[in-house]
Amino acid sequence: MDKPWSKSVTLALEGPGKYTTITNTVEASWAMIEDWPLDDAPLLTRALDICAAVAEGKKQPEDARKAFLAAVAEAEIHVQE
Repeated sequence: MDKPWSKSVTLALEGPGKYTTITNTVEASWAMIEDWPLDDAPLLTRALDICAAVAEGKKQPEDARKAFLAAVAEAEIHVQE
């Protein structure tokens, strides 16, 4: 589950100008559980479910990355390119 993603995601999770880099599914899971600006959102729930499936070996880490990015967009969190 902590296998590095093909490309990390750097986002302003804690506010404008405060960037956090997420490199794997474990980090993404914790970010969504602990620091997410939305409490109840469909793409957030989906991303958390996919992260759990990665932990169980049922999905690939890149599936979690894609779902995480969708949840980021849903929450309107700025991503640094």
